[in-house]
Amino acid sequence: MERTIQKSFPVGAGSWVTVDVYGDPGAPGLVVVPGAMSDARGWESVAAAIGAWPSVAVVNRRGRAPSGPLTSTYSLRAEVEDLGVVLDAFPGTEALFGWSYGGLIALLAAGERPLRHVIAYEPVIRPFGLDVLPDLKAAEEAGDLDAVVEIVHRRIAGLDAAVVEALRADREEWEALRRLAGPACAELAALYGDAVPEALAGRADRVDLIVGELNRGRAPYGTAFAEVARRVARAEVHVLPGQGHVAHLQAPGELARSLDGLAVVRADAPAGVRADAPAAVRRAQDSFPAA
Repeated sequence: MERTIQKSFPVGAGSWVTVDVYGDPGAPGLVVVPGAMSDARGWESVAAAIGAWPSVAVVNRRGRAPSGPLTSTYSLRAEVEDLGVVLDAFPGTEALFGWSYGGLIALLAAGERPLRHVIAYEPVIRPFGLDVLPDLKAAEEAGDLDAVVEIVHRRIAGLDAAVVEALRADREEWEALRRLAGPACAELAALYGDAVPEALAGRADRVDLIVGELNRGRAPYGTAFAEVARRVARAEVHVLPGQGHVAHLQAPGELARSLDGLAVVRADAPAGVRADAPAAVRRAQDSFPAA
């Protein structure tokens, strides 16, 4: 599926968000919400490989070009309202998918408006990242984006020093990470601003939660995932074999196939009943009890 159009929508406090649309821009399909240290460009390979929906709209959240600035009133509430603007512009959206911080935004949106299907890959929630927030704030105040990138990758993602140094040695890759690091501190701090409801996605007809096998049960992503799963009633929980938090970069085709599988409807099933996901993503409901 090729990108066919890019749209821009004004949001609160004089900012705006852009949306990259793949496939038929007039057909309701899948809306994708990336998380922190990510933008719409980083999801291009996944969007292009998806085939179960006639269109894929990837939100470029505020704080990353060509979308507008975070603004001084930025909050998790602002993110949910921004997503609401996008969903209003894509009426009849068949499914909403969020990754990491974007997963939490998607689940919050699904508590406020009716949605047919919500999918979240390793959504985060407090106390995720609380231990590094002071150092992240200090690095941001000093204007040290290199330190922000290193804190995110070493102390949150848990990459070893050799991996981070290899990233730093690639000037183009490191500069891209520096650009994405700009909103990182504000986004992490937003987890500790607005209160998150005890129950999430209450207005969604169906919710699928995905965790990478390498993070299952492990801090920080796996433990945050388990807390989210506890708050989502009737969610189906799945494991993506062999993957960690950045499956969209390391295995975009596999992630796309897993999303396609979650959209398949059994030919012999009653209307609205979905097929189980294929082998690419395994069910694991018993390991993550819902609230």
